[in-house]
Amino acid sequence: MLRGFKDFIMRGNLVELAVAFVIGAAFATVVKSFTDVLMGFVGKVGGQPDFSEVTLVGVNVGIFINSVIAFLIVAAVIYFFVVTPYNSLQSRMASGEEPTPPAPDIALLTEIRDLLAGRPGRESPVEMDRGEA
Repeated sequence: MLRGFKDFIMRGNLVELAVAFVIGAAFATVVKSFTDVLMGFVGKVGGQPDFSEVTLVGVNVGIFINSVIAFLIVAAVIYFFVVTPYNSLQSRMASGEEPTPPAPDIALLTEIRDLLAGRPGRESPVEMDRGEA
């Protein structure tokens, strides 16, 4: 029972998820401070960095404005500093991994094998590869 638990814990996906969670928590503090700095600049333009006191027709909409601005800043940071570099890395890695075609003699032998195996009363190429008869 404990071996199964150990296998579950040491699974690649779970460990990667744990690392991603820790890195995400650390990255959240960086994004929060970056958002606070940008909100300071927005406040310089708008007159105040905190819009929580803004009302529209007697309804306090400032908290919503703060949330929307913070969300847009976080989304921009994630997109430009995580998604864009990740996509460019993936495209560079994918372009270098083109499967090479087999050598002409190997391709010819494979074609002959498949033709011979397709004749009536013969075994399939899969059985031939496994050595089954």
